[in-house]
Amino acid sequence: MSRFEELAEEFARIANDPRGQFQSFLDSGKKVVGCVPEFTPEELVHAMGMAPFGMWGADAKVTRARTYFPTFYCGIVQTVLDLALMKKYEGMSAVIIPTLCDTLKALTQNWQHGVDGVPYIPMTYPQNRKPAYGQQFTKEGYERVIRDLERCTGAEFSDEALGKTIEVYNEHSHLMRQFSVAAASHDCVTPTIRRNVFKSAWFMLKEDHSKLVREMVRELSAMEVETKKTRIVTSGILVDNLNLLQILEENSMTIVGDDVVAESGQYRTDAPASGPSNLDRLVAKFTNTGDVSMLLDPERHREVALVDLAKERRADGVLIVLTKFCDPEEFDLPRLRKAVKDAGLKEVTIEVDRQMDRFDQAQTALETFHDVLAYA
Repeated sequence: MSRFEELAEEFARIANDPRGQFQSFLDSGKKVVGCVPEFTPEELVHAMGMAPFGMWGADAKVTRARTYFPTFYCGIVQTVLDLALMKKYEGMSAVIIPTLCDTLKALTQNWQHGVDGVPYIPMTYPQNRKPAYGQQFTKEGYERVIRDLERCTGAEFSDEALGKTIEVYNEHSHLMRQFSVAAASHDCVTPTIRRNVFKSAWFMLKEDHSKLVREMVRELSAMEVETKKTRIVTSGILVDNLNLLQILEENSMTIVGDDVVAESGQYRTDAPASGPSNLDRLVAKFTNTGDVSMLLDPERHREVALVDLAKERRADGVLIVLTKFCDPEEFDLPRLRKAVKDAGLKEVTIEVDRQMDRFDQAQTALETFHDVLAYA
């Protein structure tokens, strides 16, 4: 087995066993703090000596959470609460829940009412994040999270420790961007392998994940370039369903770039090299984050960035994976599709839900999409 294959297996093991990773933190005596998407300030958790742990739900039927949510709520949020109600997060010291959409706001209240033993910490972000008052609002939100973390966990915050954490996270973001570029030149990085690299990052300390990613990039750099498959760019909130990715692989499609919040969306923006304090540097990172449906985008730059990415990576087409019942994504969809079409690129939209167990329609749509791209 080559070193590339060994690394691919390690990423798969971690990505597909979050419970095992969670338990390993607990067994080592590490306190764990859950981080619900999107853009939760996990650097604060890391700087206080604890393990941030991504919470993106699961591909499963919702059972107990139906008591708290109507059926038309986002499956990501529903399954997060469902797992909590089934005690899957028992042992977690706290959970941070941002309020970037109405469904997440509802999650905070339902968590407080229904989940015992895991206190929740709210993080309220401003939509007008770039003006001075928006930056001050964000900073005060982070200060609130710090106070709550200290109260819930007994850990202490220091700005100096945050500075060291920011360097860890900036390096990790740089490596993830390198991996995305390197993966685009090698068909051996299947959609599933690519997914595993990105997903595993949610369940590891970033410095440990960086070691594996750095080695993967080195292995890919030593290989000959191979790009014979149909090249696509993906867009959406979450593109990690193994059934969907298997359909792409069966149709000889490879993902060469993404505009996905759970993937490259987390790594486009670094904290600046300096600032009045390290906490201000973290605020600046959020201030400068953009090109996602959850954040105010008056310049309508997201669709420009998506088209630019597709052209840069020489993509044959764009796959938009629409999370069912996600209002912000649905609002952006017409503009994204128009921009892609106006740029002369082919596009297909697939609607997904965490509770999906049949992918017949998606398979038909993607098979057709592959044929359209192959014979264009």
